[in-house]
Amino acid sequence: MKDKRILYVSSEVVPYLPETEISSMSFEAPRMVNKQGGQIRIFMPRFGNINERRHQLHEVIRLSGINLVINDLDMPLIIKVASIPKERIQVYFIDNEEYFKRKATLTDEDGNLFSDNDERAIFFAKGVIETVKKLNWAPDIIHINGWLASLLPLYLKEFYKTEPLFAESKIVTSIYNQNFEGELNNEMINKVKFDGLEDGAVELLKTPNYSNLMKIAIDNSDAIIKGSAELPEDIDTYIDRLEKPVLDYHTIEEFADPYTEFYKNSVLDD
Repeated sequence: MKDKRILYVSSEVVPYLPETEISSMSFEAPRMVNKQGGQIRIFMPRFGNINERRHQLHEVIRLSGINLVINDLDMPLIIKVASIPKERIQVYFIDNEEYFKRKATLTDEDGNLFSDNDERAIFFAKGVIETVKKLNWAPDIIHINGWLASLLPLYLKEFYKTEPLFAESKIVTSIYNQNFEGELNNEMINKVKFDGLEDGAVELLKTPNYSNLMKIAIDNSDAIIKGSAELPEDIDTYIDRLEKPVLDYHTIEEFADPYTEFYKNSVLDD
């Protein structure tokens, strides 16, 4: 993977959040590519329960300061950055006081989904893309992890489809069994359509549950990785019917060679 540019976009990454399949793989995969001489960037939300002092986050003024329009409201984008100790890997954090200041990630203390998770997902997707544009860094691969990042493939393929920086980028989405019960805000489809996305592209968001969010990501990706040994049955069936590259599940102890081969031969077709 020498000199290949890979953008990792994840809802969670260790050591900033607790270990899960998503947060662990969102650290191990970039570390692997980094060791192989690839160029990487990692993006995640700056959730309020991330200790900024301990992890030495600091704002990047030159990247902050633009407003993203979310459902007709101007929401300021703040970019922070930190380095993973001993790895020489930079992580960029997408921040906004209204969306990410609360001391929790995706649910409240009673386990209920936050009512604005739909807007947080839209903000995260647009925030990552706008920041990468400011960096003027064209990725060879954009690798998505976690449902909060699931709108990014849709926005790249539809809202940003004429953006030359991403013209050659391939999108890979990892699908995990780390889901949520119920649905996000039922106005989500209208908030996405506010950005001019076509009805056909967002039809699944009429019912914004976990499966449909992931299916939207799958439809707009160039390749899929099964990130868990078992996936929800309807998603597994959906993936098995695809006519695009799919990598089966590999444990965190044995993923390195299969991921490298998949990136090179199935995604980039080098």
